[in-house]
Formats: sequence, C-alpha cells, structure tokens
Amino acid sequence: MVLMKQQRFLFGDSPSSETPEEDRQPIAEPVDQAPQDKVPGRKEIKPDQQEPEIFSVSQIVNRIKFSMEKQFSEIWIQGEISNLRIAPSGHCYLTLKDAGSQISAVCFKAGLNRLKFDPEDGLEVVARGKISVYAPRGQMQLIVDTMEPVGHGALQLAFEQLKEKLAKEGLFDSAAKKPLPQLPSRVGIVTSPTGAAIQDILRVLKRRNDRVDILIFPTRVQGDSAAREISRGIRELNRRGGLDVIIIGRGGGSLEDLWPFNEEIVARAVYDSNIPIISAVGHEIDFSISDFVADLRAPTPSAAAEMVAGARSELVDRLEHLRSRIIRAVGFRIQQKREAHSRLISRRGFLDTHSRLAMISQRLDELALRLNSAAGQLIPPLKTSLGQLEKALPLSVAHYMRKSRSEWENLENKLNAFSPLNVLKRGYSIVNSESTGELVRDPMQVEDGERIVVTVSKGSFTARRE
Repeated sequence: MVLMKQQRFLFGDSPSSETPEEDRQPIAEPVDQAPQDKVPGRKEIKPDQQEPEIFSVSQIVNRIKFSMEKQFSEIWIQGEISNLRIAPSGHCYLTLKDAGSQISAVCFKAGLNRLKFDPEDGLEVVARGKISVYAPRGQMQLIVDTMEPVGHGALQLAFEQLKEKLAKEGLFDSAAKKPLPQLPSRVGIVTSPTGAAIQDILRVLKRRNDRVDILIFPTRVQGDSAAREISRGIRELNRRGGLDVIIIGRGGGSLEDLWPFNEEIVARAVYDSNIPIISAVGHEIDFSISDFVADLRAPTPSAAAEMVAGARSELVDRLEHLRSRIIRAVGFRIQQKREAHSRLISRRGFLDTHSRLAMISQRLDELALRLNSAAGQLIPPLKTSLGQLEKALPLSVAHYMRKSRSEWENLENKLNAFSPLNVLKRGYSIVNSESTGELVRDPMQVEDGERIVVTVSKGSFTARRE
C-alpha cells in the first residue's frame, strides 16, 4: 500500500474507486508552474487566441515525469514482490503489488548490493524510493533506494504451507514414484494448445522420435480455473488409458502465472495418476508443487520431451554401439587366433610332431598287414580243430549222460534204504505228543488221558492213553 494520501492519476481513475472525491488531488502541478527549460519546444498561447495548446508525446511524458519526481521525491511503499528479474548489468527489475494494483520498480546495482537480504518473488516488503516515469515507454515506476522485508508474501506462504502438508502425507516420497517405460510409444500432454510449451514439446518429439503417438488435452495454464482444468485433464487421460507417460507443464512466468501447478487439486491428481507423470513447469529455476509430486521433474517442457523421446534414441544408439564393439571384439579375436595358428605351425616342434604322426601312421599300416598275414596262417588249423570238436562233442555228451544217470540211481537206492517211510511200510509207527509235538520214545512220557498222534505208512491218527 502507499503510505500517503490517495492521489488521482492522469489519464485514468485511481485504483480505488471508493476514495472520496475531496481526498483526490492532481498528481501533476499546473502546466504553467513547470520551468520553461524543462519543457523544450513549448508554444506560447496569447490570451485572445482560442486554439488549444498541442503537446508532443515526449513533451507531456517529460512534464509528467518532472511533476512526479518533484511531488514524490521520497516515498515508502509496501507491497508484494513479483516478476523479479536480475539483469546482466546487475540491476533488479520487479513489480510491487497489493490486492488492488501494482507498480513497476527498479533497484539499481548499487542499491541492490546494499540490501542485507535477497529479494524474491512473493516476498512482502516496504520499499523506499521516488516515483518517476520511464520515458521510452511512458511507464510509471518506483526507483528503489532500499527495501525491508515484512515477512512472507501471501502466495509464497501458501506454497510453503501446502508443501509441508503434502510432504507429511507422503505425496513426495520416492517410494511412490513410478518408473518411466523404456520405450514410450504413446504420450499424453496436458497444457495450453496455444502456448510456447506445446510447440517446444512437439518440435523435440518430431526431431528425436517421430514414431511417438501424441494425445493433447488442452487446458488453461493460468487463471482461476486453470487448476481445475489441469486436474481434469490428468484424470481424463487416466480414464482413457493406453498411454505410457503424461507431460504436464507450461512455459516460464511469475509465481502468479505458475500458481495453478501449486494448487492442491493438481497435486492430488498427479499423485493419484496410474500413468507416470513428468512435470515441466516454467524454467529450470522454477519449482512448483507438481514438481515434487510428479514421478519425474523436467526443468523445461523441452527437457521433458527429451526425456520421453531420448529413451528410444539412446537405446538405439546404445545397441549400435554394442554392435560395433562386438564386431570389433570378434574380429580382434579371430585375428589373434590366426596369428597364433601361424606361429604354431611355423614352430619346429609342430613340424617334428607332424613327422612323428606320419611315421606312426605308417607303422600302423605295417602292423595291419602283418596281422592279416598271421590271421591267414592261423585260421585253417583252427577250422580243422573246430570240425573235430563238433564231431566228438555229441558222443561225449551221451556218454556223460549215461554215467550221470547210473550214479543217480545208486544214490536213490541208498536213500530209500535209510528212509523212515520204508520202515513204516514194514509195520512200524511213529508216536508224537499232540500237545507238544515231541517224539515219544518212552511210555512214561505220556500221562493217562493225554492225547497222542500216531503216524503209519499210509497216514496218521490220534489216540489217548488209558
């Protein structure tokens, strides 16, 4: 806010329409109060002339600049930093804003070096300086001499709070990250169809891998409804299915421009996605909540496309490299074996071995001839002996059978002579105790009433002693 009485702006109303008319004062002094040397080329108008005074653009801008610098030579303004940029010259360009308006500001290198902190987007500060006009653009700006922080800016504070909340819930855990496929063939993109980001992505994909199928879900990437559209795009692509990876993102901008990707609804849609998501929001120095939740963060939309398309090209390059290495390795090994073979056969030992093998082969041929000759001498006598044996064998077998039969009959007669059965045939019997099976040799072995088994030549029967 401006720490002074509200002023009325030239060429337009004040940012606050609720300021009473009596509190509004002209920001520029009357034209005739400006020194003549400050407004070169000013025409003199006589009192009796009716023609209006005509100014060039440069004249009126310079008058406004002079008036502002005189009236607001030292002023304190509180606001939130946005669109901060450090130029190569070391000067700092930024915007100070509140809920109702904003003003451009510049802090030159000398003043920036005197600050005890680094200004950043979203930081609430009180800046001291003077109001001036940048003539080439006719733009009012605050030339900052110094500034002091007033705690966090609203958006930055919201960012930190949401980041802490989602981290506690585990949305940033590496265990929840899904790996990207090796060769993605279908890619979904959630971004503005007219922004520079989609053009960068399509250009990289066409150059690196034109075989990738692309499905674009057009959304706003800035404004109040952008977060809802982005989350709906993520869920819709998951519902359709068939995609290998989804890219969400946009080009660079201020914290306010990138804010849809810091909304909780987008973060939860990214976390709930079944398809791996690459977050590519802003430039490399920009970080959003979706970057922390996504399965992979890309510093820029072009880098996200490189990650998707590069997987295939890198694999092809790697396979080609391995193929070349295998060909070289096999060729080298073959050459080594050829050289080793040439060295081996050129050695004297190898030649001596070859001669010895030839001599052994010749010796084997000689022994084979001798064996055939010896066999020719031994086979006829053996055939004669074999014929004689064939004639004598039947006679010898018949004689052996007759002799064996005679010996068998003699042994059978002797066995029958001592057989108990022959004794029984002569009227004898064998008595055994029925209860114990013992052979009864003495009548005293059998008690009165005890049953016995009597065996005769043609069978057995039981009896009892009386």
